[in-house]
Amino acid sequence: MIYFDNSATTKVDDTVLDTYQKVSEKIWGNPSSLHAMGETSFNLLEQSRKQIADLLSVKPHEIFFTSGGTEGDNWVIKGTAMEKRAYGKHLITTSVEHPAVKNSMEQLAQLGFDITYLPVDSEGRINVQDLKDAIRPDTILVSIMAINNEIGTIQPLLEAAEVLKEYPKIHFHIDAVQGIGKGIQTAIMNDRVDFVTFSGHKFHAPRGIGFIYSREGRRIAPLLTGGGQEKNLRSGTENLPAIAGMAKALRLLLDEEDQKVAQQAAVKERIYNHVTAFEKVVPFSKLESGFAPHILCFAIKGVRGETIVHAFESHGIYISTTSACSSKKQQASSTLTAMHIDTTISTSAVRVSLDSANTLQEADEFNKVFDQLYQEFSKINKNS
Repeated sequence: MIYFDNSATTKVDDTVLDTYQKVSEKIWGNPSSLHAMGETSFNLLEQSRKQIADLLSVKPHEIFFTSGGTEGDNWVIKGTAMEKRAYGKHLITTSVEHPAVKNSMEQLAQLGFDITYLPVDSEGRINVQDLKDAIRPDTILVSIMAINNEIGTIQPLLEAAEVLKEYPKIHFHIDAVQGIGKGIQTAIMNDRVDFVTFSGHKFHAPRGIGFIYSREGRRIAPLLTGGGQEKNLRSGTENLPAIAGMAKALRLLLDEEDQKVAQQAAVKERIYNHVTAFEKVVPFSKLESGFAPHILCFAIKGVRGETIVHAFESHGIYISTTSACSSKKQQASSTLTAMHIDTTISTSAVRVSLDSANTLQEADEFNKVFDQLYQEFSKINKNS
């Protein structure tokens, strides 16, 4: 079995799973309880928070635990709207965001907020001048993803940060769900960013756990109210086993990050150079530095994406259509649509997404299977 769908989710690391199990068995008190068991749990909670903060070079009280990327995006966007609505109702994002961002914006639009969606070029990237032109006196938030989850475009985060330094009252949010551990941490954790969203299951932690970075001094309203956990900003009993596991997973992810990024880039290059030699293949990702090392998106003209996915699956190779969130709906890629790619091609797009555990040998096996499938698809199209 070859797993090339890591942007959808990653396998929980064995040592992370071991941490999860041990905490579940031995440290199962509620961190809010006053007795010794509660204190032990609280200490582990804060130790995990500090470990994550240290890895990102931020302060522990700037880390808030969530259930994952979707909650984090919803919280920052809607929490900003609720907190700052007296100062303005204009928000700016891009036309290629994950549904967690896009749908949150659409909900706010229904409530009377004004949303600007920045267009993208032929590589799925915004023009920073468009951002500058879109800013108004009533703008309260700019939300930009770090790495596009469908084709791997890296957005110009540092350039956007420079623009927003002239507007210190505007909240700047980065969705880094696909970006962590991919060699761009300096751009993500830049000195102007206010909020960053992370999701554990994208880097070998359990599902259902994540966190946000919230810069000291910035305020957002809570979405979840209740027992007052997370400084009264995100109520709900903390998922301590998953939090401890996530802290360990992040440490493992960022250890020897450069080598891991290089490994993913090498596997991507091996596949890219092979498949792009075929006449009917249309690549959307590139090997350039402006693209992530782990995502390769391409189409085979005349063959639907889901057909390609199942054909590879029959050979024990797991890839996806452009987004796990939309694959079962058989929708055209929202990113490719924003790039004005014709639907006859965009509906043929598939995504290979890698991890540092993937090897060149796996890439060679993928290419071998690709050759076989390409011939089969060509015969079918010729006879149809």
